[in-house]
Amino acid sequence: MSRDVSVAILADVHGILPAFEAVAADVEAQAPDRVIVSGDMVNRGPQSPEVLDAIHARGWEMLLGNHDDLLLMWTRRDPALPAGWFDDPFWASTAWCAAQVDAAGWGPTLAGLPMTTRIVEDDLPAVLVAHGSPRHYREGYGRHLSDAAISEIVEMHPYEVLVGSHTHIQMERRWGHHLVLNSGAVGTPFDGDARAQYLMLHGEGGRWRPEFRRVAYDRAAALEAFATSGYLGEAGLSARLYQAEVAVARSLLVPFQMWSETHDEPRDEAAWHRFRRTVGRSLRAPDEAGAAAVEASGLATDDG
Repeated sequence: MSRDVSVAILADVHGILPAFEAVAADVEAQAPDRVIVSGDMVNRGPQSPEVLDAIHARGWEMLLGNHDDLLLMWTRRDPALPAGWFDDPFWASTAWCAAQVDAAGWGPTLAGLPMTTRIVEDDLPAVLVAHGSPRHYREGYGRHLSDAAISEIVEMHPYEVLVGSHTHIQMERRWGHHLVLNSGAVGTPFDGDARAQYLMLHGEGGRWRPEFRRVAYDRAAALEAFATSGYLGEAGLSARLYQAEVAVARSLLVPFQMWSETHDEPRDEAAWHRFRRTVGRSLRAPDEAGAAAVEASGLATDDG
């Protein structure tokens, strides 16, 4: 008879240290056999090196996510990135976070991280974990991923259980005898619930049972760190949008970026307000800490 086993999988911390510390305490209380931090430890938030230090201090595994790789690419001025980004004020947040991570000496460690890892236990289905999917770290498991895409993924990677993150929304989906799971996001959930999210996998009776966990944390401290770190003052509009995403637990920056590209609009504050008026993007926060941050940001006004 196989022993019961448990694995914690968390991702998308995005430099939000108070969220990570709360999840870490919850994980440690569960006493899993293994902990996997499945990418996007950094960028967006103001405490990327501190998050990496906290993960390393616990000896937890890390996988490479798209934002971890983005900071590496930024630091080495990778030609795969659009050349105009490096002088565009909109990307000042990426430049700021990349400089912080590079100065802390984390570049070589991030560059050596694997894209996937396996969970193989006797008498349990094999599990493949990636930041997005095993095909690409930006292909997240979510409601918009087609049945055809899942069919292709499991054909290429025939694991009974596939775990990803990237979309910042927890999900459980069945495809035949395959179980497809999304861990959700620690630092920046996008489903309106501001609590930090992660996944526990419990191996029991020859199968894996997913448990989606949500953890409250000190949101006022997390939002305040955007200002006290100097990030808001130095990194401009995109840093303010990232803070607002934490405040409202919704995606803001990418929809605005896509809208600006589609409509040939500049990525500046006036365009942001035009975007809000055009698409009706809500900045309603789920708690007082988030509401205070939104009000202070000026992003919810009709100026511009």
